[in-house]
Amino acid sequence: MPSTAPASAATPPAASPSRRTAFHPLTVAGVRRLTEDAIEVTFAVPEALSGSYDYLPGQYVALRTTLDGQQIRRSYSICAEPVPGEIRVAIKRDLGGKFSNWANEHLKAGDVLDVMSPSGGFISKHPMNGLNHPEDLDVSGEDVFVAVAAGSGITPVIAIARTVLASSGTARFDLVYANKAAMDVMFLEELADLKDRYPSRFALHHVLSREQRISPLLSGRIDAGKLATLIDAVLPTPRVDEWFLCGPFDLVQMCRDALADRGVPAEKIRYELFSTGQPGRPEGSTGRPVVVDPGADSYSITFRLDGLQGKVASPTHARESILNAALRARPDVPFACAGGVCGTCRAKIVSGTVEMEENYALEPDELEKGYVLTCQSRPTSREVIVDYDA
Repeated sequence: MPSTAPASAATPPAASPSRRTAFHPLTVAGVRRLTEDAIEVTFAVPEALSGSYDYLPGQYVALRTTLDGQQIRRSYSICAEPVPGEIRVAIKRDLGGKFSNWANEHLKAGDVLDVMSPSGGFISKHPMNGLNHPEDLDVSGEDVFVAVAAGSGITPVIAIARTVLASSGTARFDLVYANKAAMDVMFLEELADLKDRYPSRFALHHVLSREQRISPLLSGRIDAGKLATLIDAVLPTPRVDEWFLCGPFDLVQMCRDALADRGVPAEKIRYELFSTGQPGRPEGSTGRPVVVDPGADSYSITFRLDGLQGKVASPTHARESILNAALRARPDVPFACAGGVCGTCRAKIVSGTVEMEENYALEPDELEKGYVLTCQSRPTSREVIVDYDA
């Protein structure tokens, strides 16, 4: 997950873990500076919690802490191949980002943060037999993988690339990585090491928007023309087994459109979006304040979570999401980004109807089964019942 909340799409493989996410306090084992505006944070995972922090390359965790009396949670992709006993994430400063700026300035070894168990579907379709055993990744034959990433979008991609390349002696991985300047490139040395270790199987294309490079193709922003040249003349497009796209919406959508125009099947494309949050998103873990007038019109929202049933009234004029209403009754209702992009707040509609504003996480088959993102869903019937356990 990038340094802001991720949204993953494309149908997760059967090996993708399905479990209820939960927070546990983890100690920071180390903080390493990647660039002037980004750090890598390593959390130590005690043996007793190892099962809770199994993960697949490409997944993310949410971090939670209290700053200035306000509880804040942010999501970050795991940036290393699966290793028992630790979780590593990269945190890049966001303009005005309260948590990311605090972390870059003050987070240090020995600090303790609440870390959510890993989640997310931005993972390879190739089955993995053991979550903490990347050597079990089933990459057979001459498989070819391509990733297009921008900025901190490299964080899940580098974990995937490391795992795939180490798991097969024949797989090829091409990476197009866009940044403003060389000083902004996260994991610069690690990417160079991968190139040295796998010179014939790892191709790296740095595109810098504010620095002139020898090749005009690798200078300036990636626009439709530049992307077309990369896809048609540089990348091994006809042979690609799986595409990974991670970055801001405009870049990811442009890549998806270009690949679709060339007949690349949607099931070969996996993507993850950045989200900077939306106005009115749940604050901290309690939801935005809403005053319920017993005499006014309201919706009745019933939700099931961890086998327990909760019920809350939501004033019709407030137009609050189901997640926001549920958080006022139970602060442990699961969510990470609250922007419709990560899928953590997914629940199934048992009865009633809702209107979902945004959806960058759920697949068509999930929608057909009645699942919604509760952070983006507002009641349209007097009574709504949702099940987070489904």
